[in-house]
Amino acid sequence: MNLFPHGEDREGLFVGRIWSPEAKGPCVVTLRDGNVVDITSRDVPLVADIMEMADPASHVRDAEGRVVGSLEEIASNDPKDRAKPHFLSPCDMQSIKACGVTFASSMVERVIEEQAAGDPKKALDIRERIGEVIGGSLRNIKAGSEEAQKVKQALIAEGMWSQYLEVGIGPDAEVFSKAQVLSSMGPGAEVGLHPISRWNNPEPEIVLAVSPDGRIVGATLGNDVNLRDVEGRSALLLSKAKDNNASCAIGPMIRLFDDSFSLDDVRAAELDLTVTGEDGFVLKGHSSMKEISRDPEDLVSQTIGRHHQYPDGFMLFLGTLFAPTQDRDVPGEGFTHKVGDVVTISCEGLGSLQNTVRLSTECEPWTFGARQLARNLASRGLL
Repeated sequence: MNLFPHGEDREGLFVGRIWSPEAKGPCVVTLRDGNVVDITSRDVPLVADIMEMADPASHVRDAEGRVVGSLEEIASNDPKDRAKPHFLSPCDMQSIKACGVTFASSMVERVIEEQAAGDPKKALDIRERIGEVIGGSLRNIKAGSEEAQKVKQALIAEGMWSQYLEVGIGPDAEVFSKAQVLSSMGPGAEVGLHPISRWNNPEPEIVLAVSPDGRIVGATLGNDVNLRDVEGRSALLLSKAKDNNASCAIGPMIRLFDDSFSLDDVRAAELDLTVTGEDGFVLKGHSSMKEISRDPEDLVSQTIGRHHQYPDGFMLFLGTLFAPTQDRDVPGEGFTHKVGDVVTISCEGLGSLQNTVRLSTECEPWTFGARQLARNLASRGLL
């Protein structure tokens, strides 16, 4: 598994986590000269500790550490094998939040899901009717603007109003909890689909690392696994659709902001998606951050502030432009996952996040929670 196909590991400043067989728990790591270096210390035992520093990049650059192994070696180890060091999701105590419908262009697909009540057979007809009403008028529209309000009114007049319109082009962003603290999956791990879902897809996204005081200090990649039929039946099923065992992947590592990488690079990021099925099916997708309807800083300010605090910081999925309409089996029914699909999300500057799709009930149960982490750190003299 090549985590950094463009050579970002040689130019970027990264921080993440690995599972350590010796410690029987996670270690904080960085990359140096092609090696994975453990920089865990008593003063800084968590990634969350680094994220709240005034200058996280300087700490990671200067921290003392020991080489665990080569990047290639550790990246090739199976995340199911706890006898070998392997990469974990790069965040630990941060809350895992996500924004939805942040690309007005892809908002149409959310309206379609709702109008079709989760039935992919109805989606094609609705997609064509909505396209006739709005055409390309949603491209590059600014959420909350006067122009956005006019488009919304046009859709309402056609009887196509949706709650997705409100969060897609209205003043308030959709922000929800994607996963529990410590439950996100890392590179190479399995991601899970709730077994009740029959229409679902990956969502390639940029994920921001945000400090407790609201500073954006880095970015990574994420797969916000999406159950289109469950959420499409009712927005009240959002939590059931989004937060399940192994339904969230983040990684490979957090690239910290420094002189070589900034929020402007995030704003210009281009994400590529490939889904390869055991049946030989291949899906290609793309998401361009240049087309996001809400600026990342706006999404962060709508998540944290006087209205809501995150004392351990948070990770924030920014949403995706990608919406799969390519047919897989039945003409007109579009794409849905099959067990065994390999999902690869790549972005120059951030690396590559690869995961294999299973049912949530078949993925390894989540057992290493906050209490287990505290016990482990205490046993290692790190608390």
